[in-house]
Amino acid sequence: MIKKGRMGHTGSGKGMQKKNRSVKYIKKEVLKDRVVPVDLDEVTTIKDLVESFKNTSIQSRNIGLCASVYKNMLTDRDRPTIILGMSGALIAGGLRKIIRDMIVYKIVDVIVSTGAIVYQDIYNARGFHHYIGSPDMDNGGLHDIFVDRIYDTLVDEEKFRETDKYLGMLAENLDPRGYSSREFIGYIGSKIDDKYSIVSSAYKHGVPIFVPALNDSSIGIGLTEMYARKKGSKHMYIDPIKDTYELTMIKAKSKKTGVIYLGGGTPKNYINDVEIISEELGYDTHGHDYAFQITTDSPHWGGLSGSTLEEAQSWGKIWEDAKKATVYSEITIALPLIVGYILQSELHKNRKQLKCEWTNLGDLNIKY
Repeated sequence: MIKKGRMGHTGSGKGMQKKNRSVKYIKKEVLKDRVVPVDLDEVTTIKDLVESFKNTSIQSRNIGLCASVYKNMLTDRDRPTIILGMSGALIAGGLRKIIRDMIVYKIVDVIVSTGAIVYQDIYNARGFHHYIGSPDMDNGGLHDIFVDRIYDTLVDEEKFRETDKYLGMLAENLDPRGYSSREFIGYIGSKIDDKYSIVSSAYKHGVPIFVPALNDSSIGIGLTEMYARKKGSKHMYIDPIKDTYELTMIKAKSKKTGVIYLGGGTPKNYINDVEIISEELGYDTHGHDYAFQITTDSPHWGGLSGSTLEEAQSWGKIWEDAKKATVYSEITIALPLIVGYILQSELHKNRKQLKCEWTNLGDLNIKY
């Protein structure tokens, strides 16, 4: 350990010579890795750029570290189950196809998302769009013409309401019983014909999508409309505890797990909690083996969304020996770089698809 402060003349002779040799050795070790400037004459691909970031500083280096953690997840011979937690305005931010590609190229196995992200993917899949706007627009005027603003992006409120009703009508066709959000979102994915859809691609590739706060979204609005129509008669409903049990089974049945957190909120906390639940149910598990997060949340306010991966280690949610990294960056900047690095490095090649076989009670068999 290097102590702060100046070195004073505290001795002489052999003791001082020995101390000077020790200081020189420690200093040589501390100063062994140089910062290497990014050379744009040499950078021609995203892969090249992210590789160069690994020897820079501040958040560019952290992007490189996150890419290295992701690489380790994908090349681990024990084939960790990779769980992606998503929050924020990712579809409005233009990340729809990147998330879809993570599914299609088998670099993610399970998704836990906010309802808004899944809903806006469905909205796009139905042929509706997001439009370029500005934070400085007249919000009252937008409301008057049924246009909603998501920071600097605009959506058509009338098309949102059509999509709400569409989801309610789909739900009405289901048998009257409790469904996990994984079952319900999978059912919706089976009804969508859009090769760029996250929900449709997840259904076709067997990637389960969990939406633990489903009610807190426009999907919940659609289900509420269905509830109002069916009130007094039997109908489908979302069973949130079945959700928790199913995701816990994925953790319990996986030899290793890696987690990717885009933002914070419910998805992040939900994924972390399944480690505690699996232990309480008697499974011999430990925290997630790999973890990286892209976030703009600050930990010093004490909020769970901004909690560090190190804090999660104190709970046992992230394994104490886990390979982990965090980049403090806006997601629409960092995610394309990290995923681009993975795909251009061809780390997805020959990775087997995870196959989940569910029972009606939420139990699980995992195959590859």
